[in-house]
Amino acid sequence: MDKKTKKKLQTLNQRLQTLRQRLAGAKKQADDAAEVESLRQQVAQLEAQIAKLKQS
Repeated sequence: MDKKTKKKLQTLNQRLQTLRQRLAGAKKQADDAAEVESLRQQVAQLEAQIAKLKQS
């Protein structure tokens, strides 16, 4: 794994952590169900990107 890929993984992991925190907060508030679903989709997309980078 080269430096560029490692940096990309690090950035994606940081973004994933932030999204998970936002998702937890959105679940507690339950004001907008669409926001929770949107955050879940974003988390799934980031996890897929991370898995793809780790495989290459």
